Amino acid sequence: MDEERQHMTRRPSGRSRALVMIVTIVLAVTAFLGYRGELPSRTWSYPAEIATPITLDPRAPLDQMFAEAAVGSALVNINASTKTSGLDAAGSGIVLTADGEVLTSHHVIKGAETVTVTDVGNGTVYDAAVLGYDSGADIALLGLSAASPLRIATIGRSADLRIRDEVMAIGNAGGAGGTPTAVQGHITDLDSAIVAVNSVDLSRKPLSGMLEVSAAVTSGQSGGALVDRQGEVVGVIAAASGAATRADTGPPTGYAVPIDTAMRVVRQIRSGLPTDTVHIGPTATLGVITSNALPTGTGARVDAAIYGMPAHSAGLGTGDVITSVDDRVITSAKSLRAALNTRRPNDTVRLAVTGAGGQRTVAVVLTVGPPN
Repeated sequence: MDEERQHMTRRPSGRSRALVMIVTIVLAVTAFLGYRGELPSRTWSYPAEIATPITLDPRAPLDQMFAEAAVGSALVNINASTKTSGLDAAGSGIVLTADGEVLTSHHVIKGAETVTVTDVGNGTVYDAAVLGYDSGADIALLGLSAASPLRIATIGRSADLRIRDEVMAIGNAGGAGGTPTAVQGHITDLDSAIVAVNSVDLSRKPLSGMLEVSAAVTSGQSGGALVDRQGEVVGVIAAASGAATRADTGPPTGYAVPIDTAMRVVRQIRSGLPTDTVHIGPTATLGVITSNALPTGTGARVDAAIYGMPAHSAGLGTGDVITSVDDRVITSAKSLRAALNTRRPNDTVRLAVTGAGGQRTVAVVLTVGPPN
């Protein structure tokens, strides 16, 4: 789904730091729902100190034809749909294993009830299961059903990148499918921070340590590859600055999750051991919409218990506050999500709930929900 992102980037100038905030766009294409917003731009500057400039040896230029040939057929096009809401999203993915492990952006498959993947190399369409994800890092791992031997991408090291290195962003531009589209640019920051702003509910998700690239990446390339001059994947495309309808946003800029970060999430998912941030397997859900409990500031307030879902069936309703899960203290809606992140569908959890009738303990059997 399209979201807008507010970008805060740090650029060294000697030892000085300038913090710049701009708007960026998450790059999944949504058929029926768009995200738009107008956020003010602000710049904070700090006194500069004189420093001796560092001279680095120039690196060889990137050959786009070589880079495209190296990674193009190791990409897939992703379509995610939510039947209940009629929303369809499109993005890109990077093939990691011949039997069908695919790396992509979490926001491409967020909320999806079904995910299908088209192999760019041969046009074959596969059903995909979400093997796991880290929503905070914006990384997900898919598994393709009955995949024949697929061409895999060569994974590089983002730790070796330097400012001004030439790179290429390649993916399913516009969500149209077919041959992936590539654009060249240079690394302009190795440690950007962006905040995803959902203009529907104004929720925000910070992402730090992002690679910033001077390239005109476009919708649908999310989950695609950032490639270096050796044809190796060094990042997972996530976002672009500005809005397509505005001409005053400055030079085009893209953002990518460093591949070192992405592969740490992949290894955690492969280990089979969930954490508070990395979810593995089908998503377990209570079927509630929550917010931080106010004015007390402790617990997750139930804003809505969805009819027919576990929480509703267990008697939870609007205004109830969940204060613990299996004796783990819940201080906010975020901590409730973290507590449920390690659970699986059909797990039974004990919720401590405070409501109009006082305090009570409720046993709830979790069910399968979409990636959250």
